[in-house]
Amino acid sequence: MSGDPKAAALRALHQGRAADDPLVLPGPWDVAGARVFEAAGFPALATPSAGVAASLGYEDGATPAAEMFAAVTRIARAVSVPVTADLEGGYGLPAAELVERVREAGAVGVNLEDTGPDRALRDPEAHAEWLAEVRAAAGPDLFVNARVDVYIRGVPEPAEAAVTRSLLYAAAGADCVYPIAAPPADLPVLRAALGDLPLNVLAVPGGPSFAELGRLGATRITFGDGLLLRSLDDLASLAARLRDGGTPGA
Repeated sequence: MSGDPKAAALRALHQGRAADDPLVLPGPWDVAGARVFEAAGFPALATPSAGVAASLGYEDGATPAAEMFAAVTRIARAVSVPVTADLEGGYGLPAAELVERVREAGAVGVNLEDTGPDRALRDPEAHAEWLAEVRAAAGPDLFVNARVDVYIRGVPEPAEAAVTRSLLYAAAGADCVYPIAAPPADLPVLRAALGDLPLNVLAVPGGPSFAELGRLGATRITFGDGLLLRSLDDLASLAARLRDGGTPGA
């Protein structure tokens, strides 16, 4: 049993959901955004590594670990809802140290990808062993979302590879799997193969509704840096109006 109420709350949010009611987790990249999402009524938040990187002036994947943990800490301390943090591939940290730093940051969930520092897929068995070490170090007070990168790495027959890796990571202790960029057409196949294992799906502009993604198999929906990009588009429009002599409300 989890001893952390936020960890228990985050875990419970993934269970017993209706097919057309997936868990929607917006991704704040700073404190101001986190507070807006909390005020809107979202029960948990999921920081996006790419969004945090952009907000700090780094390319995706280039944020120093200390700065990423500092950003997560600021967000987690600013809200009362559970926060799960995208920590990329774990920054080369040993499992126990990674878990301790997550705890210090105040997050109760992590997103850990199977792409290595060389931007190539890690060996799945080796990655599963590391996830098992994370699970052992964390106990139940950390919700582990294992990102599966086969779709973004050009793997042949990615649905089959996603299932193989997902089941391996689940057996190692992952609570949820995230085959990022899986197309909607593959979701029923993934859901059928994964059984009751929670499935994280990336929402994209112009894609199916949240309810439809849920009916296709999604348990949980996140956005990567999509919400940041939408916000930047809105900011660019505002900047253009100001430049041309308009007012912010025009």
